[in-house]
Amino acid sequence: MPFQLHFDESDLLRCRFALSPLVETQEAVRTLARRHRHGYHLPWLRRISAAAATLDLEPLWLLMPDGGHNPDFICPPPIGPLATFEEEIAGVRAVDPEVARADMELALAERPGARDSVTGRRLLADPARAVREIAELLERAWQVLIEPYWPRLRALLEADIAYHSRKLADGGLAGLLGEVSAQLSWNGATLTVQGTRGDHEQVLGGQGLVLMPSVFVWPEVVGGHLEPWQPGLIYPARGSGGLWSEAGERTPETLARLLGRVRADVLCALDEPAGTSALAHRLDLAPSSVSAHLTVLRGAGLLTSRRYGHQVLYERTPLGIALAAAT
Repeated sequence: MPFQLHFDESDLLRCRFALSPLVETQEAVRTLARRHRHGYHLPWLRRISAAAATLDLEPLWLLMPDGGHNPDFICPPPIGPLATFEEEIAGVRAVDPEVARADMELALAERPGARDSVTGRRLLADPARAVREIAELLERAWQVLIEPYWPRLRALLEADIAYHSRKLADGGLAGLLGEVSAQLSWNGATLTVQGTRGDHEQVLGGQGLVLMPSVFVWPEVVGGHLEPWQPGLIYPARGSGGLWSEAGERTPETLARLLGRVRADVLCALDEPAGTSALAHRLDLAPSSVSAHLTVLRGAGLLTSRRYGHQVLYERTPLGIALAAAT
């Protein structure tokens, strides 16, 4: 069934991208419980399996039905394009308990028996305590599941936002949405999200839309957020399929002999645009070494660079793409 978002002219001017560590945390929690999401993330699942076993995630999973309403207060749209986890979890802790209770009621109603389960009754009986419990669970999940890998995740998410921001500038919302996901369609005033459970419509009413990439949400697109939150759309980030592979594993031996092993690894690591620090972390090299190799590769016409926010992002030229794809 489709989920539809209706825009007016002011909404089109208020569409923005944002990066959210809290979104990644709750989507990681959801991924642990959904085997159809595991394919791309098996290396990550192996790394976190022992620590994840120490987390009691039942209250969060109970509030995450497979389709239908999920509580907005556990994953509100980020307040800015680069919000920190600490800023976002502070917003969760500050939510009105009665708002949280109504939000939980909607989510529990999506799953037969959830409201009358021991955990469901406990959450609804004392919503203020439930907010504290859920915030503590999310914070612990962040520390175990996401924080150790955040530099790698953040680099990919920033690259996605940089890419899609250019798409938005070049082709408008229609061109952007068609590339973000095949589940999305645009008719000039209405965004339709296919594949959701239930037939739901929402008029944005001048609030605009927050677009948030996620490495864990694939193959789904998650849309929604009811008042008092700004409507948001969580979509699969570009490059998630290669996120957990080591850069050296993708470097053709012939290219390593041509350019040198490290320089070839730098070129092949740029499946998506990235900055010096992100590449250094990904390749376990000193930033100064990566910077020197990037300069040489750019001088040879294999890379281009541009500034995005606080950093310079590098990406392969057509010649660099052809070399990196050599076998």
